[in-house]
Amino acid sequence: MDHSAKARLVGINHIALEVDDVEAALDFFGQIFDFTLRGRHHGMAFIDLGDQFINLSEKRTQPPDRLRHFGLVVDDREKVRQALTDLGVELLPGQGLDFLDPWGNHFQVVQYQDIQFTKAPDVLRGMGLDHLKKTSEALDELARKGMAPDIR
Repeated sequence: MDHSAKARLVGINHIALEVDDVEAALDFFGQIFDFTLRGRHHGMAFIDLGDQFINLSEKRTQPPDRLRHFGLVVDDREKVRQALTDLGVELLPGQGLDFLDPWGNHFQVVQYQDIQFTKAPDVLRGMGLDHLKKTSEALDELARKGMAPDIR
């Protein structure tokens, strides 16, 4: 197969989440996560993730889906667990940290140090997260793909 004839997937720029009320969503997520608002525009708000973002869009058009989800990377998963517990948010069964927001969006929360997902050093520095390190298992996973030398 000639791969040069196809565009190569590079990453995810943003995720769009439907919510009933952007203000309520910003309040909810603000009780769980420390984030910066990138901007707002006509019933939308954009939560900054460094070189990526989450687009909160008002007016849900589909029913909640407990299986479809996305993984959100954080610096401290246990802080998220505690915040969710304090808010009385039901954690979904399983080995990880999964929950539904009030609009039925399914989140799976993973910790940066444990996974192969990696931010570029300049992006981490810009986010004030250049102190984050990877576990040896995550580094081994990256090394097998030839992606670890700059972060060891």
